[in-house]
Amino acid sequence: MQGGYDYLIVGAGLFGAAFARCAADAGEKCLVLERRPHIGGNAYTETKNGIRIHRYGAHIFHTNNSAVWSFVRQFAEFNHYVHSPIANYLGEIYNLPFNMSTFNKMWGVTTPEQAREIIKQQQRDCYIPEPENLEQQALNMAGRDIYEKLIKGYTEKQWGRPCSELPPSIIKRLPLRFTYDNNYFNAKYQGIPVDGYTAMVEKMLRGIELHLETDYLQDRAFYNRAAGRVIYTGPIDAYFNYSLGALAYRHIRFDIQVLQQPNFQGNAVVNYTDPLTPYTRIIEHKHFEAGKQKETVVSYEYSDEWRPGMEPYYPVEDKQNRELYLRYRELDRGEKQVIFGGRLGTYRYYDMDQVIEQALNTFQNIR
Repeated sequence: MQGGYDYLIVGAGLFGAAFARCAADAGEKCLVLERRPHIGGNAYTETKNGIRIHRYGAHIFHTNNSAVWSFVRQFAEFNHYVHSPIANYLGEIYNLPFNMSTFNKMWGVTTPEQAREIIKQQQRDCYIPEPENLEQQALNMAGRDIYEKLIKGYTEKQWGRPCSELPPSIIKRLPLRFTYDNNYFNAKYQGIPVDGYTAMVEKMLRGIELHLETDYLQDRAFYNRAAGRVIYTGPIDAYFNYSLGALAYRHIRFDIQVLQQPNFQGNAVVNYTDPLTPYTRIIEHKHFEAGKQKETVVSYEYSDEWRPGMEPYYPVEDKQNRELYLRYRELDRGEKQVIFGGRLGTYRYYDMDQVIEQALNTFQNIR
């Protein structure tokens, strides 16, 4: 491997690819290292039986940031998929986001005024002015009925912790609407790349040197000598060899099945919100692209606690782990050559557009 690179970029996910593209377009020489055998990070898509699969779970691009939207559209045409997941609670089907269809199924109401009155009454019964955890925040937001049926079981399976031990910020990702609009994301721009995320990232990395199945942490001193700056997108605690202890992450197991039928569940995403069903949701991939194949492919998702050797998917941003992360950030200050980015590098539960925005801003800030 030759030296003289301006940037060594560790990770070929969305952050790494976006940063590499910006740097290369500015005339900088880049080398991208990726530990996995593929690019795209957790947004990686592959084809199985003629159906494009979101290998690491559903990824729907959505943003209100025009600059981010303009950036990604250089590399992909997006379809018009609108994310409208549903919830299955012990066989009862509810719309997500929580909207008038949800309230009608829950209470039989038909007008926004009726729904608001029920929710307000339930909020009054359990309102806490300054919620300290997710349970209190959810009860403040939606009342006890929606919390018990549609939030509590799913959330505790997803995070592996009681809602009373999770930070209130997590629940702010769930919208509450008094219309019949089933669009989950309140975003100006939304869709999925027509050719998949892998093809989009391939275009981002076009003309940039890339080494797959290369673990930077196995010989960081060797790789560091090759470049002036290092952009690191892996877990920050792994970078420091877990010297302060391991941060908590959630891992997801995927049971992917090819079914000899054209339509299994009638929707791309169905969340199972009761505590008894062991999986959190089922993804039927063909519905992301209105597929007409005679077969279908589904993924059952099981949420697990991360352990060394597993793939970390998203950080557990509770108080204890945020404090530990900040201690790692203090160590980070001594790494003059290295810049940390992405979900794992900055220990934040970012959406895809936020990761790309962070990459674009990082490049501008260090030029």
